[in-house]
Amino acid sequence: MSERLKVNVCGVEFKNPVIPASGTYGYGREYESLYPLSRLGGISVKGTTLHPRQGNDGPRVAETPAGMLNSVGLQNGGAKKFLEYELPNLLTKDTRIIANIAGSTVEECAELAAMIDESAVDMVELNISCPNVNHGGAAFGTDCAVAGQVTRAVKDALKHKPLMVKLSPNVTSITDIAKSVEASGADAVSLINTLLGMRIDIKTRRPILKKNVGGLSGPAVFPVAVRMVWQTANAVKIPVVGMGGIATWEDAVEMMMAGASAIQIGAAIFADPYAPVKIVDGLEKYCEENGIANISEIVGSVQPW
Repeated sequence: MSERLKVNVCGVEFKNPVIPASGTYGYGREYESLYPLSRLGGISVKGTTLHPRQGNDGPRVAETPAGMLNSVGLQNGGAKKFLEYELPNLLTKDTRIIANIAGSTVEECAELAAMIDESAVDMVELNISCPNVNHGGAAFGTDCAVAGQVTRAVKDALKHKPLMVKLSPNVTSITDIAKSVEASGADAVSLINTLLGMRIDIKTRRPILKKNVGGLSGPAVFPVAVRMVWQTANAVKIPVVGMGGIATWEDAVEMMMAGASAIQIGAAIFADPYAPVKIVDGLEKYCEENGIANISEIVGSVQPW
């Protein structure tokens, strides 16, 4: 792999900007037989909580036009299992490891961050789309003050690792939330998480998902993601990692032109498990054909009318 795809996100160097998104790639074990995980710039691992979670009752996945809904509910084995079982394996794969963390209270998020901080992960990604039980169940990421509060608590708990905050698109102003977490110590932001959606079974007259609503991902959300990344990149000074509906190398270029320093691939992996490496190869060829010395040259290069 050439030097032209190397990118730097808040001090962490990635061999290329392509990172499977949290919740869509597990811990990489299922993909190791298809290609070396070292082909990837990094992996954002399955969302980790302080204690094990069973996730939501099914049905918890539904197909939609140009996408999918999910309400998996952060099913995972908890921080202890991640640190003792999953992380040692990941550390042998020659790729950057991003620990995605989530909690139900500010205190829980900070405690989890302190545990992860002592490990060998390269970066922590804080999911603020989770319900905050101390604030009536509203997501941390939908209120500027609360988003800032949890960001500050987690940043204070991290002594060694940079903090990237994953933003919810289910807000009135994504830039206000981004500026709030930046002011509270975030080293980078990633966006977008899933958009709230719903499907109904017209035979039973019940929602298809047991939780009634779920997160919409896939190509259907791509234009929304590009818009929000562009707005955010122009509102903050910290790096932006873009995601939401990216399925091809062309999508990746578009997202980087909007202002993303790196990109994450999610639902596309379910349709094509080779999507991340195809995007890496496509970006390499794009740089070669266009005389681009380093892919970072295109970041934020869009020229609005």
